[in-house]
Amino acid sequence: MGQSRQEKVATSLAGAVSEEISASLAPVDAELERRYPGDPGTRQPVHTVYVPGDAFTVGTIRSWGDQALAALDEHAPDAAAFAAVLGLPDDLAEPVHSRVRAKLEQEPIEDLRVDFEDGYGPRPDAEEDETAARAARLIAEAYTEGTAAPYMGIRMKCMEAAVRDRGIRTLDIFLTGLIEAGGLPDGLVLTLPKVTYPEQVTAMVRLLEAFEKAHGLEPGRIGFEIQIETSQAVLATDGTATVARMIQAAEGRATGLHYGTFDYSACLGVSAAYQASDHPAADHAKAVMQVAAAGTGVRVSDGSTNVLPVGPTDRVHDAWRLHYGLTRRALARAYYQGWDMHPGHLPTRYAAVFAFYREGLEQAADRLARYADRAGGDVMDEPATAKALSGYLLRGLDCGALDDAEVARLTGLTRAGLEGFAMPRRGGLTASGK
Repeated sequence: MGQSRQEKVATSLAGAVSEEISASLAPVDAELERRYPGDPGTRQPVHTVYVPGDAFTVGTIRSWGDQALAALDEHAPDAAAFAAVLGLPDDLAEPVHSRVRAKLEQEPIEDLRVDFEDGYGPRPDAEEDETAARAARLIAEAYTEGTAAPYMGIRMKCMEAAVRDRGIRTLDIFLTGLIEAGGLPDGLVLTLPKVTYPEQVTAMVRLLEAFEKAHGLEPGRIGFEIQIETSQAVLATDGTATVARMIQAAEGRATGLHYGTFDYSACLGVSAAYQASDHPAADHAKAVMQVAAAGTGVRVSDGSTNVLPVGPTDRVHDAWRLHYGLTRRALARAYYQGWDMHPGHLPTRYAAVFAFYREGLEQAADRLARYADRAGGDVMDEPATAKALSGYLLRGLDCGALDDAEVARLTGLTRAGLEGFAMPRRGGLTASGK
């Protein structure tokens, strides 16, 4: 009887009350939409590879893949050997090994930055001019020929007085070269290093505005990453989080925050032997970056290790285990991108990423499927968890750890359905998921 009874609905407040509250919060609503638009929903590369400007050639990407494959052949020639080095469980040994090899053959680098900063150093102006023009030509040709990495660009010199003019000129030459070669590629990424004050970010914005105006480009077409390499970039003299102010100073152009392991560690006085991405100082900086970037659409990237997998097999194995462990640690902390400094890092970058997504596939898929069907289970999930579960699966699909068919089979969801859960409209989940 009680279940079918029609309940009397009564209210006490006049409609004008709700209208007045909505009117009073309208500026906050607009500010929330402007400052926290949410994740852009685009692919985030699992790493960035830095190549000095003078070392970058038309064959760099393929060369890195071939060198990584050769390292596997020499130091871990089959799935069992590779799994033994990294401690992979038996059920992941073959899937991870085969996917790593396929990745190195088909797409060895997801994001490449031609470096004109620390990896390049000071050069005669004529030499850097020519190198910047060559980088533009080679990148444009790579996109035209279909041999480019999904994301490519340059790291210019910073906005500090000593190198500012040189950095601006290099960026101008590079971007102009791309325009003259046919236009800016969709995968273009620029990195601004050693940012200390928000005003330096504002200067970068004004620079890109001037370039867009000079070439009739859509305002805001060119974005850039901000590299966090100094203590002042994390905490300002007034006690505020500088990095949060930098994101706002970018006026919507910031695409990422990249942690600079060694410059930041040195800035804090960490001795060379302890400069690593798992140092407590590094954890603090990245945690501040992560909180500042949350909801803004700006992605956070971990830094790198300087321990290279070279030399005898036992030394390579030690370096592989270190890199694998650091990458897995970063993934667990939601830092889905890092830097790789050597071709020998690629096998363990992809092994760590693929293992991370494959070992959690069935549980994540089951939880999301149950949520989508409003079915029960041993975990009570909420919209925020559905967002995390679908984001996890989408990242796994983007990097090649997972296949569309297996995710669809386990979840009952199309990619569009996954994206609907991963990027709900503000205020509630809207995806049907089917």
